[in-house]
Formats: sequence, C-alpha cells, structure tokens
Amino acid sequence: KMASTYESFNLRTTPEKFYIEPCDDGSEDVLAIDRVSTEMTLTVRRDIPASAENRTVCGLMGTIRLVAGMYLVVITKKKKVGDLLGHAVWKALDFEILSYKKTILHLTDNQMQDNKTFLSMINNVLHTDGFYFATDYDLTHTLQRLANTSPEFQEMSLLERADQRFVWNGHLLREFIAQPEVCLHEFITMKSSCINGKVFEWSIISRRSCFRAGVRYYVRGIDSEGHAANYVETEQIVQYSCAKASFVQTRGSIPFYWSQRPNLKYKPKPQISKTVNHLDGFQRHFDSQVILYGRQVILNLINQKGSEKPLELTFDKMVTSLGNGLIKYIAFDFHKECSRMRWHRLQILVDMVAEMQDEFGYFLVDADGKVLLNQDGTFRSNCMDCLDRTNVIQSLLARRSLQSQLRKMGVLHMGQQIEEQADFEKMYKNAWADNADACAKQYAGTGALKTDFTRTGKRTHLGLLMDGWNSMIRYYKNNFCDGFRQDSIDLFLGNYAVDESDWNTPLRDPKDWKFLTLPIIMVVAFSMCIICLLMAGKTKLLSALPCKVRRGPRLWPMFCSGEQPAWSRRRSRTECVCVESS
Repeated sequence: KMASTYESFNLRTTPEKFYIEPCDDGSEDVLAIDRVSTEMTLTVRRDIPASAENRTVCGLMGTIRLVAGMYLVVITKKKKVGDLLGHAVWKALDFEILSYKKTILHLTDNQMQDNKTFLSMINNVLHTDGFYFATDYDLTHTLQRLANTSPEFQEMSLLERADQRFVWNGHLLREFIAQPEVCLHEFITMKSSCINGKVFEWSIISRRSCFRAGVRYYVRGIDSEGHAANYVETEQIVQYSCAKASFVQTRGSIPFYWSQRPNLKYKPKPQISKTVNHLDGFQRHFDSQVILYGRQVILNLINQKGSEKPLELTFDKMVTSLGNGLIKYIAFDFHKECSRMRWHRLQILVDMVAEMQDEFGYFLVDADGKVLLNQDGTFRSNCMDCLDRTNVIQSLLARRSLQSQLRKMGVLHMGQQIEEQADFEKMYKNAWADNADACAKQYAGTGALKTDFTRTGKRTHLGLLMDGWNSMIRYYKNNFCDGFRQDSIDLFLGNYAVDESDWNTPLRDPKDWKFLTLPIIMVVAFSMCIICLLMAGKTKLLSALPCKVRRGPRLWPMFCSGEQPAWSRRRSRTECVCVESS
C-alpha cells in the first residue's frame, strides 16, 4: 500500500487512467486507476505517460458511484490548523469530484439530470464546513485510548485502526487499495497560550459520529444498534513542556426511540414511539458508552414541563429500569433555572457534579511519557438538539478540569483561577463558542444560540436578538431545505447507494411542482402580513386608555376607550374596569 504520510500529490491524467504520485522525489509508488474498468493497481513513476496532464492535489477522499459511473473525490485546498503532539493537522477547504468517464452522452436526459442532482448532493456535504485530517496521526482516538494500545495497533494503517464512528469518508474508501486521508467531520481549534510566563498549547477536538448522522428534526433518538443522533465526542487537550493532559465529554440525542418531524410549526411536538422496545436500544447505547468511557453521568438539560416533559420522564424511567450502578441520571431544567437572565444559576449544576468530576479525573502524562492519571468516567450531556444548552454546560465543566490540569502541570499557581487570566479567558470562551457554532451549523444549519454567554460570560439583549434571527433561519431551513441535506448525508455515507436499478427511474418528475407548494404558501402568507401592516389605518386602539378586564380573581391587561366594550357586554362574567392613564 502507498504510505499515508504524504502531504500533497501529483494527479496525472490521461484518457485511460488517473495516476496519483506523492510529491516526494524519494518515492517510486504510484497509484493507477483505470477509468474504464475502475481497477486500481500500484505501479511506478516510469509507467506514467509523458503526455499525462498534471495538477497538484492536497489529499484523496476516495471514490463514489453515481449514475454516470465512478467518480474520484480529491482535496484541492487545505490550511494548517496547528500541530498536535508534533503532527500537522489540516482542514480541507475545497474539493473536486472527477468523473472516470470522459463523457456522459451515454445517459438519457433524465439520467443526466439525476446525475447532476447526485453531484450537487455530494458537493453539499463536502462544503459543509468541518472536514479535518492528519497524514501521520490518528485524530479519531482520544489521547487516553491511544496510550492504551498494543504495538500491533500502532503498526496498523490509519484507516485500519481508526475509530469507525468518526471516519466520515469511510464509504468512499471501501474500494481504495492505497492509503487515502481519513477525514473527520468535526471542529478543531489549537491555540498557543501563556500564563505566568509559561507557554502551553491548548486544543479542542469535537468528533462528530457518522453513525445515525443527519440534520435536526429528521434524525432524533437512537437506531437499533444504539447509535444516538448528533453524537459528538469532545476532547480538550493541554500540552506543556512534553507533558500532556486531556478531558473528554460526550453529547448525543436522548437515547431511545422518538421523533420530531418538521410540520411547519415553530416547535413540532416530540413523539415517543409506542411500537418498539425502548430498553433494548437504550441498553446497547449505554453498554457501549461504559465500555468506551467508563462510568456515565447523564446531564439532561431539557424542560421539565410542556412538550419536553414526557421525554424527561421517559429518560428517568429508562435509567431506573436499567438499574446499572455505573450510570447516574441528573435532570436540570436549564431554561427554568436560567430564566430572566439568571445565568449565574448554572453554577448550581457545576457544584452539584463537582465531586463526581473529581472522581472521574482526567488523563495526564508527565514529561517522561509516564501515565499519571486516567479518566474513568464521562459526562454525557444533552438538551433537545444537543447544541446550545449542551455546549454551555460542557464549556463550564471543561474549564473546571482545565484549571486542575494547569495547576498539576505547574502553569497555574495554587489559588489562581483561570477566570483571572484575562487574555486566556477571552480566548477560551471564544474557542468554545466557535465549537458551538461549528456543531450547530453541521446539524441545524445555523450558528449556535446562547453563544453570547459562552463568549462573554453574560447573557445580553443583543445575544437574544441574534438567537431570534438564528431561530428564524433554522425554522426555514428545517422545513424547506433539510430534506435535501439529509438525503445528501445519506448518499455520502453510503446509507443510500446508487446502483443500476436506479438508472431508469428518475428522482422526480420534472413536471411535478408539488414540492414547491409549501414554500409558495409561506411566501404568500408572509407577503400578506407585510401588506396588512403597511396598509393598516389608525384605530381607536392607538389612543385607548389602559384598562383591566376582570375574569375571576385575576386582572388581565386590556384596552378600552373609556366604556365597556361591546364584546365584553356579550360575556356576562366579564367585567371591564377602566383606570386612568398613567
């Protein structure tokens, strides 16, 4: 197999073959791809025809079959994010999808249109921000997992030893004989910081699972294997003077069978399935979590009233029914506790779990490479989307762990608080807010909500306005765009595969305009509302005196013109009591 440490390749193209050679004069290995038979073979540089066209690519994503045949997906632009333990980490910025076929004239008009649609779907996924890779380091595993592996594991290729939960181009690699890039769909930030004159590296890596992947509302709950929707493993890493430490948390959809399909309502009512055995999938989910991470503390941040209440009650009941002493359940009504801008009350939850966090600890290796501490438990946080509320709580718990780590490493003096280090605190808050935005864009289509608190430590009125704007964008995308995004993800991950039986069946009748009905209705309704507002005349309401309408013992604020309104006279139990204007 070709080595995996090359940082760029020459893509040499002839009408018959693609030749991929590393931009390294010392290597003779060349991957040859036959554009007719699709066969891949390893050859040497001298076999490349002199007439071959040449271009440089940054990496190989793999291959995928569409209606027109096979396509090669390459990375054409990248930027360096930073170095993790001495290994370069890259972010893929642009891609190209290259057809094996020299022409698509063999397709019918419908097939051409379908092929064009499939290409746009693949491009939609590729250009959803967040593909990262490293050519000589395994980004799919935490520091602790890598430290507890065998020599045989270390000798495997990156693809063979990767945690398959986080390999987003796994379907594209199924026929590859060479070692391409193992790409993760995630968020990575790496910062160099200085406290007390001591320089250290600080990073966040959020790995998004490709199992039960999808978009908000279309993918909720778990599947039969126990994989949760929008599952993300977030690792915070510190490197100082050859010592390194990490703290891992997870997030994921409420792990039983429920749905919340878009129906034009702002907040569709969640539906808990009544036809399946929830406990089987629930147990599979937490069995795997305990094996991977040790003890589990569930932080359920959803509302404990209204439409979210049945989910909270069912979650609590499931944990009780499971009876696993390694799993602890904590319900914290985030919106109720923090209502009326009382965001300081989040400290209640942090204090509540402080003792458990100290018991879990974190992973720590000294400058000599000796493992001093292992993390033996993980917080599994969730709200409805596992985005906004979840990220706020995770950033608070990560800060508490980081403070302990920096003291242990000798960066912070005893008694010093991270919050007192103004420059680092600003960087820390912005990085966690960027993490929230990245996860939210991949799942919900917009930046995260509540990031003003994450960035500044305060909830602001501007932040509320921005949340309102993002909520409107989410509403539109969730109802009118996310079906295409979900199909695109399923195609990219191989949940749906194009085969010959599909070639004669068009994706849709081009004369069928039914799919435009809802957007047209929304546009007309919105236009009518604007017209009504612009053309509304002045009414008595504008000059009315405030009054109160008595219904039983409670006073309800209303308006009248000084006399009992006609509508209230028709209701015998309604009394209008006018008061003077203030």
